[in-house]
Amino acid sequence: MSFSSIKEYVNSISEENYKEIIPLLSADGRKNVKKLSEKLSNYLDGKSKELLRVKKLYDFDRNFNVNGCLAGVDEVGRGPLAGPIVAAAVILNLDVLDENLILEINDSKKITAKKREELSKIIMEKAICYNIELMEHNKIDIDGIGICNQAVLKNAAINLKIKPDFVVSDGYAIKNIGINNAFAIKGDSKSASIACASIIAKVYRDNLMKKYAEEYPNYHFENNSGYGSKEHIEAIKKFGTCPIHRMSFLRNIL
Repeated sequence: MSFSSIKEYVNSISEENYKEIIPLLSADGRKNVKKLSEKLSNYLDGKSKELLRVKKLYDFDRNFNVNGCLAGVDEVGRGPLAGPIVAAAVILNLDVLDENLILEINDSKKITAKKREELSKIIMEKAICYNIELMEHNKIDIDGIGICNQAVLKNAAINLKIKPDFVVSDGYAIKNIGINNAFAIKGDSKSASIACASIIAKVYRDNLMKKYAEEYPNYHFENNSGYGSKEHIEAIKKFGTCPIHRMSFLRNIL
């Protein structure tokens, strides 16, 4: 077979058949065929490692031994100079087979924007239940970021359509939630449920800030999501503030 025919055949078969064909490709004397064998082998090795990594995230949640539903909760947008703080809560099926695990989930900051978008859709499709809540900039100015951070995390969990029996949050406990709960330091890298919450919250907020960028183009929210980038701060000094800026965050800038 020609190399192009081999590639075409490889593309037509399922991943389950890769293990059978790799030795045949490796035994071929042609360098390009051997490289294809190595590529397939590396792919399977990488997927195996990713599967083990993600299984540990699911195991982390299962180890709480919850009799019922566990919700993972996380927030994004605590530090920006503009826009809301957003939190998400996610209830996953923690007892799925390997082929139904959501691979590549992680702390949303460790994932590319494109991959976050892809994963957000998968999470929303596969989750038993999810909810997204936000606290606007003016509420942050009135109540303070600490109070709003707690409130948005609490709202994300208690407003789920299915009431969770246990809540695990990233970084710190949620006060006065009225549900058994725990927290995990760097939980979005340890817990499958928190990682998923982190991703859908990040995607939701980033897309919201892109919409605000169309309304307030001077501040380049499509690039900085409201965070204090150099171009954002320079725009504030040049054009002043816009209606979604957190005035309580700008005291050292104005």
